[in-house]
This record gives sequence, C-alpha cells and structure tokens, in this order.
Amino acid sequence: MTQKAHPQADAGRAPVSGWAVGLAVFAGCMMIMAGLFGAIAGIAAIVDDDLYMIRGDYVFKWDVTAWGWIHLGIGLLVIAAGIGVLGGRTWARIVGIALAVLSAVSNFIFLPYYPLWSIVIIALDVAVIWALAKYSRQAAAGSWS
Repeated sequence: MTQKAHPQADAGRAPVSGWAVGLAVFAGCMMIMAGLFGAIAGIAAIVDDDLYMIRGDYVFKWDVTAWGWIHLGIGLLVIAAGIGVLGGRTWARIVGIALAVLSAVSNFIFLPYYPLWSIVIIALDVAVIWALAKYSRQAAAGSWS
C-alpha cells in the first residue's frame, strides 16, 4: 500500500511543516488572548480611575483613563491582527509583530501601575513575536489553502 502525497504537493507546492502551521495557530491564539487581556485592562481603567495606582515616582505619569484607552485600542487591534493570522494573511503577521512590539512597550511603561500584569503581557508579546518571526512566508502561502 502506498501513501498518497500531501494535497499541497499535488498542487506543485512543497508540503507545509506541521510546526509552521502550529506556530501560526499558536501566534494567532496568543494574539487574541493578549488582545483580550489588554482590552479588559483598558476597560477596567476607563470605568474605575482608582483601580490602578502608581507606585513611587515615575517619568510617565499619565492619567489612568488615558492608559485605559491606550490599552483598549491596542488590545482591539491585536485581536483583529490575531484573527488575520489565523486566516493565513501575510499582512497580519507583519502587523502582528509591530503590534506585539507596541504592546510590549506600552506595558513596559505601564509597569509602575500594575507590575505583575504588565510582565505577563510582555511575556505573551515576546512569545507572539517569536512565533510570527519563525513562521515563514512559504508556510504562510501554503498552510491555509
């Protein structure tokens, strides 16, 4: 009994690695999860100004409501890009890396307000950047068609 070639190989393309597809799914899911976390933190800051309090003297003393809108906006954009990554869109990988960097930087600046939360989101952003950077253009072209 012979094994049939991968359907994508029949179409003239090399088979896509399961790792490549797995990384894309991982990155897309992590982006959606991190975006939801950011949006929830943003909504919490918008609704209750006293929820987050700055610890010590810090250069970036912004209003907590402003931070709420920043986190909500970035969170919604990250969710949209995560959905695009799950859909196999190349633009979403590029935008996803840029948004993950932006999210990590904004959470770094947000550290004095809520340190543990910021560290968790930065770690998720680093995982997303790694997965999206590791996922190749060739894999993106053949993994979802």
